[in-house]
Amino acid sequence: MRKFYARRRTSILAALTGLIASVALFNSPNASAALPTPVSAATARGYLAQLTVATENRTGYNRDLFPLWITISGTCNTREWILKRDGSNVVTDSACTATSGSWYSPYDGATWTAASDLDIDHLVPLAEAWDSGASKWTTAQRQAFANDVTRPQLLAVTDNVNQAKGDQDPATWMPSRTAYRCTYVRAWVQVKYYYGLSVDSAEKSALTNYLAGC
Repeated sequence: MRKFYARRRTSILAALTGLIASVALFNSPNASAALPTPVSAATARGYLAQLTVATENRTGYNRDLFPLWITISGTCNTREWILKRDGSNVVTDSACTATSGSWYSPYDGATWTAASDLDIDHLVPLAEAWDSGASKWTTAQRQAFANDVTRPQLLAVTDNVNQAKGDQDPATWMPSRTAYRCTYVRAWVQVKYYYGLSVDSAEKSALTNYLAGC
């Protein structure tokens, strides 16, 4: 009989533990985990050491050289796909336009209930990519970069925060929410490494310093 009650207490405790974990999960911001998980800080440091350091060159840059948005799935283009991925309880119409939902912006910690308040940020900006090697790519390669939903390159964030970031790199701009900075620099280095993009000296110095604290 004692063994029966002991087993019962254990089952109840396990169930309560699972319930508490589930509540924590549903109460946690979704978008901060929606970005594909970047490589570890150690891996990012190794990647950074292999990146070419070069002076940036914006000659000839035009945003239209990076075609967006493309169809990702069904009627969903890249923006709509990311909004569905990064949001909570997102409802879309037949054209895949988000009609309701909520979005947590990991850069500033704000929560929004209108998709119009969100921009889809290119973590490594298009102009920054151009400056560091994409000027030599084909249009198809630039389109793939601009619509990459596989690497940690696209995420939904507060529109005016994205606009304030512009085309800046980590030497001059970082998310105001310090808890996200390690994720941000790990993602930045992973994307640059994957696409064979260079870094300038100030950018590398900033990335090195941030990664040292991760």
